[in-house]
Amino acid sequence: MSIKKVAVIGAGTMGSGIAGQVANAQVEVWLLDLPSDNADNVNALSERGLERLRETQGLMSKDFEKYIHIGNTRDDFHQLASCDWVAEAVVERLDIKKELYKKLDEVCHENAYISSNTSSIPISLLVEDMPKSFRERFAITHFFNPVRFMPLLELVRGEDTSDQVMQDLGSFCDEQLGKGVIDCLDTPGFLGNRVGCFAIQCALLAAVEMDLSPEQADAIYGRPMGIPKTGVFGLYDLIGIDLMSDVAQSLLNTLPSSDAYHAESQKIPLMVEMIANGQTGNKQGQGFYRVRDGERQVIDLKDGSYGKASRLNIPVALKAEQEGVIHLLNDDSDYGAFAWRVLSRTLSYAASLVPEVGNDPVGIDNAMKLGYNWVKGPFELIDEIGVDYFIERLESDGLNVPAFLREAAGSCFYRVENSKLQARQIGGAWSDIDSPSGGDRFNEKRQTLLAKKTCDVASWFELDNVAIVEFHSKANALDGDSMAILADAIDHVESDGLRGLIIHNDAQHFSCGVNLQAVREYFRAEDMAGLDQFLDHFQQTVHRLSVADFPVVCAPVGMSLGGGFEVVLHSKQVICHANSTMGLVESGVGVIPAGGGCKETLYRWVEKLGNTDNISEAAWKAFMNLGYGRTCSSPILAEQQAMLRSNDRFLSNRDRLLPEAMRAVAEAGSGTGEQMSFDRPDLPAPGRDVFKAMVEWLEEAHSQGKLTSHNVTVATELARIVTGGEVDAGSMMSEQDLYDAERRAFLKLVATDATRERINSMLDTGNTVQN
Repeated sequence: MSIKKVAVIGAGTMGSGIAGQVANAQVEVWLLDLPSDNADNVNALSERGLERLRETQGLMSKDFEKYIHIGNTRDDFHQLASCDWVAEAVVERLDIKKELYKKLDEVCHENAYISSNTSSIPISLLVEDMPKSFRERFAITHFFNPVRFMPLLELVRGEDTSDQVMQDLGSFCDEQLGKGVIDCLDTPGFLGNRVGCFAIQCALLAAVEMDLSPEQADAIYGRPMGIPKTGVFGLYDLIGIDLMSDVAQSLLNTLPSSDAYHAESQKIPLMVEMIANGQTGNKQGQGFYRVRDGERQVIDLKDGSYGKASRLNIPVALKAEQEGVIHLLNDDSDYGAFAWRVLSRTLSYAASLVPEVGNDPVGIDNAMKLGYNWVKGPFELIDEIGVDYFIERLESDGLNVPAFLREAAGSCFYRVENSKLQARQIGGAWSDIDSPSGGDRFNEKRQTLLAKKTCDVASWFELDNVAIVEFHSKANALDGDSMAILADAIDHVESDGLRGLIIHNDAQHFSCGVNLQAVREYFRAEDMAGLDQFLDHFQQTVHRLSVADFPVVCAPVGMSLGGGFEVVLHSKQVICHANSTMGLVESGVGVIPAGGGCKETLYRWVEKLGNTDNISEAAWKAFMNLGYGRTCSSPILAEQQAMLRSNDRFLSNRDRLLPEAMRAVAEAGSGTGEQMSFDRPDLPAPGRDVFKAMVEWLEEAHSQGKLTSHNVTVATELARIVTGGEVDAGSMMSEQDLYDAERRAFLKLVATDATRERINSMLDTGNTVQN
């Protein structure tokens, strides 16, 4: 059945998020909650849900609000009669849910699908009193928060749920809502929360018992382990200490007393006090961390007092982040002991769940990557560490070795066989890993390929006669080696007759910009000639993308900022993820985009406004975007700000980016594609009068306290680039003139103490300086 109209019951955080994602798919959705006691605004609760979407960027565009109808369960329940799918996201009380289902069975049409967002109540209990006709079209659709940004959807069938319901809900959530759909058995916590909550509780208890501060624990239980940088205490603050505690307790209530989760879920007295005092995290302004008078503070786990939080520099953590978690496990400090305690228990717990939750490691690994943003799943981590090493160390510590883990002794959980990635099954058999229809993750595909050329920060591969470039440094920051790999790929496409070039990766972010550490090394050595050479090579390389006589597709996910976005800007076609964030943010650290970003922003606005004879308006648009370092949190907003062009497009499911990019290369090669040329004619400079007007605008903003003195200095250089500076109006500027102007401005700014102070602060403290 085609799902054309949806309803969500319950306008809380999860319900409003689900409704927002349906609206992002441009599908009509009703968002209902209880009628308010306020006679003047009976829909207050559902209106608050809509407001929550605005506050959390739950919608890709404000325009998509038109797909959301708000109402209440008293006056608008009849609207459900025409809905094809009704998702229930009400309070986690079985009696309330059961009463709701009886009403839904009376109102909804006989083919309508019904689902619950519950993660703690078994499906068998939810529908035990309902007729078979209802049970056949009922499932659990467990989304993760925030719904727009977290890709995991756990789809759970009941004993009577029909195959058609599972297929239709799975397809809709995959193709239109952009979710990574995992079919789960009806077991406590399903997959994501079963392992994720265990890992979090394990890290929390270990930090308390081992006398580590929150910032120390988060520095280890974070990027060095391939886990988001929020760590464990930061994650509690982000989600809410009270809410996280409720989730942990809910899972505790459903698991048998023999489950290892119980040993890691002891109540921590300080946390009980914090919840009672309203210190529940970011939403209340204080939790394990807080900000007071501009200073970030951290709680003392012993007495509850707050002190200044420091940015820790732990060498072994940095080494683990760059070279692998084994460096942490082999470290003989408290940090190594903490890492081993958390990983040994978490990874062995994951292994103990097979076959209870499934017959192979794939579901658990996918759940942790999609639902908790782990870089690698538990079994992938075991393979990285070494199965035999892991077993031997568990045994030496007197810890249990689960049967599924012991089966893998002398081997691994994943392998490549006949150019196919395979996963170990319970009992020792192997099976190919099949991606969802239309999906193909590059981080899995690349394991079956040999890099044509690689270095520490980038690689390129050949797949079906197409070159694929992948950046893989920290935050995928770009340096000279990154651009050398990209240039080499371009060379080989030209010389070897490959069909085209794709730039893509499966990391959390496409690229967060140029490596500032490399820039600092240049100015510390006062090697401005070397810095200019790097910038020139960067410009030449991205320019080659724009003028190539073969298809060039960039398929970014996450953030594409600064230099990373300059790569995107020079690609002939962009096929990006719906949650892509784009922009040129260099002004914040006291420099300007110098990889063609200023030039391309100006040309993009000229294209969008359609006036090549007088580009003053385009120059002002470019000046404002670049000066404020504007970013756009969705492709729709990016197109409005001339960051994307008419042939660029987006997909809601990131797993479909690679096959779609491959398809775009094939279509362009056959002459049926949508790749646009980069016609960059000489432009008439707005000249000194417009330049002077921009400088006067900056000086006025500075006098009003809206801009710092160095903001004025940086933006003056931007104005000089987009207007031509002190030249006559109408003087012609070529594309190369703009490239050259960018490099001159960048070098001039890097020579200033103020810019160096900003860069040093960003690298050393993670904070920007307003000077």
